[in-house]
Amino acid sequence: MSETRLADHDLSALVEEWLEWSEVADQLGVSVGKVRTMIREHQLAAAVPWERAGQRVPALFLQDGEPVKGLPGLITMMHDNGYDDREIIAWIFLDADLPGRPIDALRENRGSEVKRRAQSMAF
Repeated sequence: MSETRLADHDLSALVEEWLEWSEVADQLGVSVGKVRTMIREHQLAAAVPWERAGQRVPALFLQDGEPVKGLPGLITMMHDNGYDDREIIAWIFLDADLPGRPIDALRENRGSEVKRRAQSMAF
């Protein structure tokens, strides 16, 4: 039985809505440069969802004018364990062992479940 690698998932099928960096900046009330910094510092994750799209951020990563609570810590932890933004986004939007997708649990303030599950993926 071969499992699909996280990097091989079609992000455009997993994530319903994507935001360009300028849209993220508008929602957060910051500059596009700050969005770039937030991605580099793992407060947000971005990927190219389809060919020639340019990097975008999943819309569900933002809630009430800021990154979803617990998301920056989760992204940092997963990066520390060797995952890239594309893999992290795929995992956050897959319905795996949690009841529902990790992004939904984060948005419902059930981040500890998500963090435990992500920690168990580290070899």
